[in-house]
Amino acid sequence: MTGDMVQGDRTLPPAGTQTLEACLLERGNLEAILDAVADGIFTIDERLRITQFNRAAEEITGFSRDEALSMSCLEIFRQILFGQECLVCKAIEKEEYVRLVEREITRKDDRRRLVLVTTTPMLDSGGRRAGVVVVFRDIQELRELTEQAKGRSSFEGLIGKNHRMRQIYQLIEQVADSTASVLIEGESGTGKELVAKAIHKKSQRANKPFVAVSCAALAESLLESELFGHVKGAFTGAVTAKVGRFELADGGTLFLDEISDISPAIQVKLLRVLQEHTFERVGESRPRTVDVRIIAATNRDLRHLIAEGKFREDLFYRLKVVPVSLPPLRERTDDIPLLVAHFVERFRKETGKPITGVTPDAMSALLDYPWPGNVRELENAIEHAFVRGAGTEIALAHLPREVRGAPRQ
Repeated sequence: MTGDMVQGDRTLPPAGTQTLEACLLERGNLEAILDAVADGIFTIDERLRITQFNRAAEEITGFSRDEALSMSCLEIFRQILFGQECLVCKAIEKEEYVRLVEREITRKDDRRRLVLVTTTPMLDSGGRRAGVVVVFRDIQELRELTEQAKGRSSFEGLIGKNHRMRQIYQLIEQVADSTASVLIEGESGTGKELVAKAIHKKSQRANKPFVAVSCAALAESLLESELFGHVKGAFTGAVTAKVGRFELADGGTLFLDEISDISPAIQVKLLRVLQEHTFERVGESRPRTVDVRIIAATNRDLRHLIAEGKFREDLFYRLKVVPVSLPPLRERTDDIPLLVAHFVERFRKETGKPITGVTPDAMSALLDYPWPGNVRELENAIEHAFVRGAGTEIALAHLPREVRGAPRQ
């Protein structure tokens, strides 16, 4: 018999072929199976085009299946899912299997989620590369619950598990995705710039610039040019035009440290930017528009400066939409052992010295000292001890004189 085989009244296709209906049924069954899985699953061909995208992947990423199938994986994940090294590219180019690697993704709505990623190369029947299967599991809530259960001891470069520090960690997460201005108040050396960087990193502006300016380091004329830029010939020495920090930070975050030191004239210009999002370069009358989030910091009481007529009250309230108050180190001495361990580990790696800790007498002195310079002073004290110390422990004699001589509390 040639051609199609006949069974009863049905005509069967030749061996090794399938009807269109059977193919569609098989594909439908595959999609139903993938949609029943709690993990996000998608497949990618060698050209990085998405060919399968299950329901869990939709829920985790915020992209619909139809959107995903019309885009490449780089467009969907904007290279954030795969961190510094693209795990998909690694799987395609090196045929390497990657299992349960932690990465952070940015959803379609710009919210961030922590996921565990597994990639597996796909091969065709001839053993040739045909793409990659990516499986990813949302672990954001699990991580948050775990950190809450054990009590955070660090957060985006900040070290400490004192209750006041944990409150600051929570506040950072709450305000990060807002566009509101933030005023960080705290003594010198408490880590105000670290807080500003943490807010930026946790925000939707994380992929845009973080620009820092020390307002105390520049004279008024230089600070105005530094913040707003200037045009060529605006003043003596302005031989070329200059882009200011506001323009450099467009789309991102501008951190104004020591905000209490800016002059009344600069305060007026800063208030205008906060209210209208516009400014002019020095020597220019054309207004420029920027989208910048302002985070300011001060180690002085701005209310006293307002009472003395040295700081504008309207600017103060514009800056202090969200206040963050950092405690001095003497009010969170329970964090000193954590900070000491952190700095010892850092300087051990930097210097190559075998120091791994401090003696009991040295730790007692560190706990008794009032730390007027706060965390920065503690960091300097440990670095000083590394210069003087030998062996495996920092002894009392290795610490700075003022720390060794501090009276017992």
